[in-house]
Amino acid sequence: MSFHELLGQEDAKRLLQNALRKDAVSHAYLFTGPAGSGQVKMALTFALAIFCTASKDDACGECLECRKVEHGNHPDLTLLRPDGASIKIDQIRELQRVFSYRSEGINPKVYIIEGADKMTVQAANSLLKFLEEPPAPAVGILISDNSSSLLPTIQSRTQRIPFSPLHPDIMLQALSGEGVPVPLARCAVSLTAGLDGCRELLAQNWFAEMRNLVLQLAKESLGKGSTAVATAGSKLFKTGLGEHLDTLFSMFHLWFKDMLYFLYRKHESIVFIDQLDFISRAARQRSTQQWVAYMEYAAESKRKLRSNANAQLCLEQFLIRLES
Repeated sequence: MSFHELLGQEDAKRLLQNALRKDAVSHAYLFTGPAGSGQVKMALTFALAIFCTASKDDACGECLECRKVEHGNHPDLTLLRPDGASIKIDQIRELQRVFSYRSEGINPKVYIIEGADKMTVQAANSLLKFLEEPPAPAVGILISDNSSSLLPTIQSRTQRIPFSPLHPDIMLQALSGEGVPVPLARCAVSLTAGLDGCRELLAQNWFAEMRNLVLQLAKESLGKGSTAVATAGSKLFKTGLGEHLDTLFSMFHLWFKDMLYFLYRKHESIVFIDQLDFISRAARQRSTQQWVAYMEYAAESKRKLRSNANAQLCLEQFLIRLES
């Protein structure tokens, strides 16, 4: 894996490769941006480049050091992920213990912490001391999609590398080359910030089924004597799809936005492009203000879910509001 193989995030690549060329690699970095936008792959590629013995500012993928990383057995690379819902102090203590030993090579040790914002207070305070005084030459890469949750003192001791959502056209082209059907690809791209997130979503068995259900519910809710509430109850909460209501409301939000795209003649932006015939008929059945209100209903329902509202009740109230 090399920087050239990573799509997008050109600013991040430039910053990291410049540091490698100038022998100015920082002791700690904070990769921050939306989940799924490629931070983990970039971190691993950066680690590869640090260890690589054949290239100054990239990873050759062929030398012994590169092969060790790619096989997951490099002794100087440590990956840390949340244990359950959080990263605990014992995990940071173990990291400190491992880094108390000298590097096996001439390069510094590297540690990557995924979900760094999920550290407990005790773990964060312990890491802070480690950032300030590592026992051996080390490069830390903290990955977070919510960096504001990190201690300000941790943020101030790291070099921030911002990540932005990958352009949808780039993702669509890549997914098309992988044989992903266009309707599913357009939906996944609109719900995620990068290819990693897209592929993870598309790999879920429920994703295509959820898309089909949203289309069914959306169409039923527009008609008189709607049976959308009954359909939702029978299909969502009896098949396990009810566990993914957040995605359902996100898809509804996209559906309502498609109506606006059609009204404003922005057909190239329509996500549910395979439903263009239906959208062309339905878009004019409601005013622009109504479609905007429906989008807000979907966003409000997502907020209720995150506040631990009853999932079934939340969905039923949403669908009833669409029928009124």
